[in-house]
Amino acid sequence: MNAESNNTMTAAACGRPRVRSNGPGRPWLGLAGALFAVAAAFAAAPAHAQDMQSAPSFVDNFSSFDRSRWYVSDGWNNGNHQNCTWSKDLVRLSDGVLSLSFEKRKLKDREFACAEIQTKQRFGYGVYEARMKTDTGSGLNAAFFTYIGPQDKKPWDEIDFEVLTKDPSKVQVNSYIQGKPKNGKLVDVEGGADKGFNDYGFVWEKDRLRWYVNGKLVNEVTNPDELPTNPQKIFFSLWGSDKLTNWMGAFADPGRKVTMQVKRIAFTALGQPCQFPESLACTITNSN
Repeated sequence: MNAESNNTMTAAACGRPRVRSNGPGRPWLGLAGALFAVAAAFAAAPAHAQDMQSAPSFVDNFSSFDRSRWYVSDGWNNGNHQNCTWSKDLVRLSDGVLSLSFEKRKLKDREFACAEIQTKQRFGYGVYEARMKTDTGSGLNAAFFTYIGPQDKKPWDEIDFEVLTKDPSKVQVNSYIQGKPKNGKLVDVEGGADKGFNDYGFVWEKDRLRWYVNGKLVNEVTNPDELPTNPQKIFFSLWGSDKLTNWMGAFADPGRKVTMQVKRIAFTALGQPCQFPESLACTITNSN
């Protein structure tokens, strides 16, 4: 099944600042972009973070592709650092598993094609959880993250899980606050992100942010200056770069289709009951 979408919505990518080409996306913050981002941050910063609005709790087990929830990126890229063009054809659903792929296929001005989806709604404080499996390959990034930014008339806030598939034994967790990277950390994925499905989750509260891998706490932030304050969209993406070698490794044509798979994504708003037995929300105390 092809998870196609004909909607035109704002989209973004994860990880590092990047430029956009023929579609919506996060800008590479040069001088003009940085000034715009700062201006947007001051103009749009909420007066009371506790008043943050959020779309309601949900669980998506991908028994079908909900086009009212998801936008599929297609026909554009995030800039010169990205060596692939987003393609809706690489987002597919089969037997309750959503697949996002990367393959060698010339598409527009790129030699490779890649995949990304994002929610159409924005979510605030709560428990975010994804069950996913990645692939391997130097120069590739398989990610589950949340993001909002200046193109949405908001400051750039972001919360990430990024598997740099040059080394799928680890996952990078980090966040961005008004466009500045914070709290970056590489943590182990026992058994490997590519060997089976693993659970990645974060608990976002007004006064702290916690990341979990397979139910184990791997990072925690309580500094108010390093906590996001804006509702964000949820993303999954798989993309490549032959320029960000210091971070993602030297890109090598994998010679095959590379795929990340997602079995479940859930958001549970703070104070709401947990929605499935394995949920972090069943065991983690959420402060208000």
